[in-house]
Amino acid sequence: MKLYSPATVKQIIDKYKFHFQKNLGQNFLIDGNIINKIVKSANINNQDVVLEIGPGIGTLTCALADKAAKVIVIELDKNLVVILKETLAGYNNIEVISGDALKTNFDEIVSAKTDGQYGLGAKSYKVVANLPYYITTPLIMHAMESHFNIDLMVFMIQKEVAARMVAPPGSKDYGALTLGVGYYSEPQLVARVPKKVFMPQPEVESTVVRLKILDNPPVPVEREEVFFQVVRAAFGQRRKTLINALTGGMEELDKSQIGQALAELGIDPGRRGETLSFQEFAAIANIISRNKAKE
Repeated sequence: MKLYSPATVKQIIDKYKFHFQKNLGQNFLIDGNIINKIVKSANINNQDVVLEIGPGIGTLTCALADKAAKVIVIELDKNLVVILKETLAGYNNIEVISGDALKTNFDEIVSAKTDGQYGLGAKSYKVVANLPYYITTPLIMHAMESHFNIDLMVFMIQKEVAARMVAPPGSKDYGALTLGVGYYSEPQLVARVPKKVFMPQPEVESTVVRLKILDNPPVPVEREEVFFQVVRAAFGQRRKTLINALTGGMEELDKSQIGQALAELGIDPGRRGETLSFQEFAAIANIISRNKAKE
């Protein structure tokens, strides 16, 4: 049975009298080619453990389980958990967990379901998801900022969000998400995805993105929390000059201290945050960290 076929999806929906919850961003994949692209971009082999977020009725899950040693899925909607018990019944390498991925320690879940062989400092695992658009950024940053033992992540996300991940400095899409994703991973756009491959069709087009987790940030950063504090301040009020944005967003520093740091680096205080490179953000954060240490 091709679980992703429109007829099969409709049959399952009708059988369980399932109602899509728009607030949960529920859109099921109904195209085998797109599913295959997602699986291929994750480069899954028979030794891999895969964590899938928001499996829906399991259309992508089945394709993952055909390749991986084990697939662990986290589903928030309890009605879908019931459906998954039927649609995935033919697989012995899938574990279904009812819960909120945003409140889940991925390493602990994976370790518990693999007898400690993966996660929690053991072997790394992969994360794959057709992400509900409303949790895209929070979920990705949760996975990265928690420093989970993840090797690779592949997501289907809103096209506009994907563009922000790979945007160059000076562009309208360049922002805090660009730097957050780029700090922890190497992002790659894999494929554009039209609305018609979903049931129901979403209001926006999608993109498959591949995030290869880095062993180290692309630039040396002395204090991670200061780096992200600088980034958030710089983009918190995009229209402000850099010195005013940083002064407003970093209350523990006054304008003269920030001005001095920028002067030491030869960075024009009248620039805007969106024009700064990764290296410049790191340099600002590092000099602020050193100055704080002297106090």
